[in-house]
Amino acid sequence: MTKEILTRMGDGERVSMSADDVRADIIAGSEEAATKGDIPPLSSDEIDELFDIIADENRIVSVKPGNEVIMTDDGGAMLMVMDQADGGVGLSMGRAQAVYAYERICCADTAHIGHMDYSIKPLKAIITLEANEYYNASLMSTIPLFYGSQPNMGLYYTPDGPVPNPAELFQVGDVKGAQDAQDEAGKYLKEDILHVAKQLSEVGCEGINFDTAGSSGDAELRVVLECVEEMKRRNPGMPIIMGMAGEFVLGMHGAAEYKGKKLAGLYPHEQVGVVESAGADVFGPAINVNCSESFPWNLARAVVFVKAASEAANIPVHPNVGMGVCGVPMFELTPVDCVTRVSKAMVEIGKADGL
Repeated sequence: MTKEILTRMGDGERVSMSADDVRADIIAGSEEAATKGDIPPLSSDEIDELFDIIADENRIVSVKPGNEVIMTDDGGAMLMVMDQADGGVGLSMGRAQAVYAYERICCADTAHIGHMDYSIKPLKAIITLEANEYYNASLMSTIPLFYGSQPNMGLYYTPDGPVPNPAELFQVGDVKGAQDAQDEAGKYLKEDILHVAKQLSEVGCEGINFDTAGSSGDAELRVVLECVEEMKRRNPGMPIIMGMAGEFVLGMHGAAEYKGKKLAGLYPHEQVGVVESAGADVFGPAINVNCSESFPWNLARAVVFVKAASEAANIPVHPNVGMGVCGVPMFELTPVDCVTRVSKAMVEIGKADGL
């Protein structure tokens, strides 16, 4: 092994670091996560193992035979048809054809389809068309096909929606008004989610993926949890994936609770408990990347959070390992050297059930 280790920063910049600096950043990232989440840091053996993964001279690394895990996604197939600004390649094919290629050429474990405007509010207006698209794609595919969308409660606030904007109410000191606005927006979001879920269920939907749950804060997460509970009551056999928006739940409301549990400030090992109690089948933690820190720092930090979530969970944990989360640099075309190291570390140290 050379003295200098080729790695990256959190924004994807290629850098060289000494072995001592890599190890120091692994320890610092681990301890930062342990302090924030009040959870154990990496052990000395785990630090050594993570160092070996990062310092591996091969461009691409992989798990040991027997440690392979299942893959889920929130738009893997759609990257074939999306344009380059979104990290796609813009091929001249439809979404259904992309799913077939993803299944038969990329040998995916599961596939995912969703509308390009990836939020519940605009989706409601075209759900009959989307349900038909999903139905046609599912007829010709063999692997489990999920339909995905973001709750994105922010679209229900002015100027995009009918509800006063809490951010503006906070600025004038109207905390109660801001909370009430979030509660009102939540009613619209819940109605739309359940309507969309019903339409998809009627065409035999094989699973639903809520991507970036809680992006508008704790009030949004409460709505999604309530919807998951209702959806499982209506259709117990349909799997639901909940991918989180960040490593802790933003307390935009501050008083939002689910089954007596306050949601603001929950870290992944606590998030998984409420997600599980709502009835979701897969939990997707998302650990934010700090672009100013190194890849070793970011990955060590993410592994600590994921390991704690895996230990606390009774359902599968599939860390989000896309752009800007769980150690993957914040860059549209994610570097394969980092993605494979993140994947290996999440499985072999973080004990993730899938990715």
